[in-house]
Amino acid sequence: MSSNLTGFFYLVSAVCFILALRGLSSPESARRGNLLGIIGMVIAVVTTLVNPAVLSYSTILIAILIGGSIGTVVAKKIEMTALPQLVAAFHSLVGLSAVFVATAALFQPAAYGIGTPGTIPAASLLEMGLGMAIGAVTFSGSLIAFAKLQGIMSGTPITFSGQHSLNALVGICIFALVIIFAATESYAVFWLLVILALAIGFLLIIPIGGADMPVVVSILNSYSGWAACGIGFTLSNPALVITGALVGSSGAILSYIMCKGMNRSIFNVLLGGFGGETAGVATGGVNDKPVKAGSAEDAAFIMKNASKVIIVPGYGMAVAQAQHAVRELADVLKKEGVDVSYAIHPVAGRMPGHMNVLLAEANVPYDEVFELEDINNEFASADIAYVIGANDVTNPAAKTDTTSPIYGMPILDVEKAGTVLFIKRSMSSGYAGVDNSLFFADNTMMLFGDAKKMTEQIVRSMG
Repeated sequence: MSSNLTGFFYLVSAVCFILALRGLSSPESARRGNLLGIIGMVIAVVTTLVNPAVLSYSTILIAILIGGSIGTVVAKKIEMTALPQLVAAFHSLVGLSAVFVATAALFQPAAYGIGTPGTIPAASLLEMGLGMAIGAVTFSGSLIAFAKLQGIMSGTPITFSGQHSLNALVGICIFALVIIFAATESYAVFWLLVILALAIGFLLIIPIGGADMPVVVSILNSYSGWAACGIGFTLSNPALVITGALVGSSGAILSYIMCKGMNRSIFNVLLGGFGGETAGVATGGVNDKPVKAGSAEDAAFIMKNASKVIIVPGYGMAVAQAQHAVRELADVLKKEGVDVSYAIHPVAGRMPGHMNVLLAEANVPYDEVFELEDINNEFASADIAYVIGANDVTNPAAKTDTTSPIYGMPILDVEKAGTVLFIKRSMSSGYAGVDNSLFFADNTMMLFGDAKKMTEQIVRSMG
């Protein structure tokens, strides 16, 4: 295939990727977006395979079979609730591949058309060093994110004295080593760069707590894209450069949107981190009121007399895999003539769009699902806000307590509803480690128990 024809098909695949991103921006067009992305990737892969420079189709076929088999098994077995850690694991593999490609290019530059050992152009070495460094950071950082999301490692921030100074020093050393490597093509400098890049990945993510995990996943997604983009320059592959740039830039934009949804700065998230999963039991603070606990029968009675219900899903719904039970509850309510809608906070769950994906899996109609800015004004006219496992994103302290670590974060105004039915296993605080005064409000009824079982009991009680 001629270089012009190769470039044309790479351009077609890039257009497919751009349209895929546009499709993925909305749940209604997400399936079409995924399909366009698949088509674009098939075009890019086939175009690469017919390149005369490809020498060993047997090796490529073996790699495809191994990777494809593992991917198929994982995709079939993975639970929807485990998507965040799966995404983090995938990001780590992208980063690791960038490290491997850079290493191969350094030791066998002729195979990549960038000269011979000792004569690699400085520009190629610079691209190689940057791509490898970003890939190594992505790999080690994604491993920590996976461990925290999977529960292998505590979600509590791990901090120590002088942490920021150490991170800054390591970062400066990495940039200096990239320049030295580009000037000297030193193997020793390359391996030192690998070690420091892996270290900074660990150091950047360990101080970040569970409350910030949605942003971390998004940022790591951006890193993986820039790593692929850097290696694309090394390989002189325009499709990889374009695809990596698209992933990197879209991930950065999404990270900004997520931080805006939390009223936080990206630098604050990366360099700070607050809260954890093991915070103490909520006491009620200044409210110091008894908690009004109810049963499924109590909740069913209240719902039977409602005309408008807003369901607020959170990570508790994901853990209990209660999305299908919630859909069943909504169907029962709609049969009784109740107006039902869903309110999604930008950082509900542990990755961007987590709640939307879970509700889509349960076939919840897209037109019933609303983002925070589109539904917040509706709570004041709602008879019931049914909060299922969402904590920090409903905490009034974000608006009233200037000393709270979540102060300023936009929240769902569930407290304005006539009655708040709050499903939770216990009185423990959320990932931010902040007590929720909503638990003690006069119009709140706490429903203690597993989210799925409690919702199913409410549905039976309404029968």
